Amino acid sequence: MIRRTVDLSPAARDGFDALIDVRSPSEFALDHVPGAINLPVLDDAQRAAVGTEYVQGSKFLARRTGAALVARNIAAHLEGALGDRDGAFRPLVYCWRGGQRSGAMVTVMDQVGWPVTVLEGGYQTWRRQVKATLYDAPLEHRLILLDGPTGAGKTALLGALASRGVQTLDLEALAAHRGSLFGALPGGQPSQKAFETRLQDALSRLDPARPVVVEAESSKIGARVIPPTLWAAMSAASAVHLESPVPVRAARTVRDYARIAADPAAIDTALTRLPRHISKETVAAWRALAAAGEMEALATELIVHHYDPAYGRQGQGGARRKLTVVGIGSLADTALEQAADQVAAAVDAF
Repeated sequence: MIRRTVDLSPAARDGFDALIDVRSPSEFALDHVPGAINLPVLDDAQRAAVGTEYVQGSKFLARRTGAALVARNIAAHLEGALGDRDGAFRPLVYCWRGGQRSGAMVTVMDQVGWPVTVLEGGYQTWRRQVKATLYDAPLEHRLILLDGPTGAGKTALLGALASRGVQTLDLEALAAHRGSLFGALPGGQPSQKAFETRLQDALSRLDPARPVVVEAESSKIGARVIPPTLWAAMSAASAVHLESPVPVRAARTVRDYARIAADPAAIDTALTRLPRHISKETVAAWRALAAAGEMEALATELIVHHYDPAYGRQGQGGARRKLTVVGIGSLADTALEQAADQVAAAVDAF
């Protein structure tokens, strides 16, 4: 018997043995339900060919060709990715709107004898839930911003807080970008929709009754835009402000960006993307420091003459209510641990 559901809560998703997305690989790559695997009943080329035939040629021929392709692809999945699944296997299957593609897969699975469930409305059901959370209604979570200038240790402190059981939301990890001139990470960023899916999944696993610490960001992280309800909650949130001396911040920046620091060509390319108000002479001097391997000197110059002025112009931290000000005076682990203890105490009292 084929079951149907629209429940995509974390508990419901975790109750299935597999979430199977039968859409094409390009659809899956753009975005998918968290934790899903891709077992397409039509690949991209097949879907395009069948669609073209349906629109421009014979609808009957398109359906017959599509059915043959779908049958062969499902057979390959049964013998391949699903070949080791026993009779107790409980999958959830979805396509774009819960129509023919998922219908074909679940019909076969039901005949096999698996207790299969189809997602009513397909991927669009998930996308509506994402938009409802991030675009339509005020965010139900209480946020506390972890604020401070570049290199102050916000990312490291966020991890230390998470290890203490404090609820955190790591936007840079979800966006796969460090949120700065040198912030690009290997593999690139997810699509905007996939970023929002990651946010929805992370938020849905947090307790709204407890505060959530999130690093203060601009409205964009790399090329990804923070959705409006989350941005509104961040803009209204109280903040813990971090302070750290420039030499410590420069040393931390070099350490945290060791990967790009070891790639002179990547540094040089990033420096060419600096804002236009920075003179060509200044950029040339910074490129020379990079070429000479003077990374802490370069980091200091960037902090003093680029990042700190930008931080001041954006007014970050200025109008927010400060819960506390926490200093991190060195790169020592003990300094970070002491700061984490102070912030955790402020969060508990919030």
